[in-house]
Amino acid sequence: MGIIRDLGETYLAGNYRRFPVAFVRGQGTRLWDEEGREYLDFCAGIAVCALGHCPEEVVSAVRDQVEKLLHVSNLYWTEPQARLAQILVENSFAERVFFCNSGAEAVEAALKLARRYAYLKHGPEKTRIVALENSFHGRTYGALSATGQPVYWEGFEPLVPEFVHVPPDDLEALREVVDERTCAVILEPVLGEGGVIPLSREFVEEARRVCDARGALLIFDEIQTGVGRTGKLFAYEHFGVEPDIMCLAKGLAGGLPLGAMLAREEVMEALSPGSHASTFGGNPVACAAALAVLRRVSSPDFLAEVRLKGEALRKGLLQLCERFPEKLKGVRGLGLLLALETRIPASSLMQALFERRVLTTAPKPDALRLTPPLTVAYREIDAFLTILEETLREG
Repeated sequence: MGIIRDLGETYLAGNYRRFPVAFVRGQGTRLWDEEGREYLDFCAGIAVCALGHCPEEVVSAVRDQVEKLLHVSNLYWTEPQARLAQILVENSFAERVFFCNSGAEAVEAALKLARRYAYLKHGPEKTRIVALENSFHGRTYGALSATGQPVYWEGFEPLVPEFVHVPPDDLEALREVVDERTCAVILEPVLGEGGVIPLSREFVEEARRVCDARGALLIFDEIQTGVGRTGKLFAYEHFGVEPDIMCLAKGLAGGLPLGAMLAREEVMEALSPGSHASTFGGNPVACAAALAVLRRVSSPDFLAEVRLKGEALRKGLLQLCERFPEKLKGVRGLGLLLALETRIPASSLMQALFERRVLTTAPKPDALRLTPPLTVAYREIDAFLTILEETLREG
């Protein structure tokens, strides 16, 4: 055991099931551990390192900002935060932005905003929030209550009241549960931790329709799907439906902690001074990093390349499904957010790939999730597919 692992085993909380490796350096789609061994990273910090590890434009932006200003709190304005809000608004449906530090915090802000907006506009009885079964929105209490996977609830109940869950893509269930007491519907365009399952366009359109009919807000959790991951800057663009509120995090700052909650002007007006806050939210350094990420990711040419790379990876995976039908079932997802559906335990395949120094994740027993950096090279996609084929053949 290396010194880093030894220290971690001794002093860190045991709430993570970590792989037996400590990384000390990264570049692009590659990582190196403390022994100097190289790994091919198709995890990217769980869809966080959008431009890969230590991209020059992000490193340079962070270095420049660190030398100017680290933190002043949200009692004052800072240029990186204001500029970042501008670029997010100019490239989305939204008109206002609230910054925080993580995806769970962005979801908490969205849930609070939805309830406060309903309280101010409709009165105190409109409090119900509809979410989806098999969804994941975070570990804090509001986000956990929205999460539709009881395995995450164990030992933490009672949860926040007035949350109701319906099956994904069940139009009748959605119509039945959204009523005059509903203040919001929250959904992931692609269920990430649920196994990388895209919602149907019909269901997303119906969510918009029933929200409009009942005076409820539509919240899109784009923490995993946003910032180019699906080949569009935001996944809602695939569905032709705009939400009222959107949550972002993960890839937003390319590896630094930053979350954002975006909303239309009328909705965001419900957050008056003192109603919600975040001491570190929109930190100048994190915002400088995010500006560097978005300048590149928001380019139409860059996004078109993400779609092409996603298709190349999907095509290679489908070919492996044909060669190993006893082990693989199919492929689902959008862009470079893909899941290989397995007949064998996905965790076993993930472990076998790790032993070959390839990093992936397995959010479900039958789903191997692939979220390489959006800058992954075609030769690296080919290398991954070659190693995966060898692993399947030998396993």
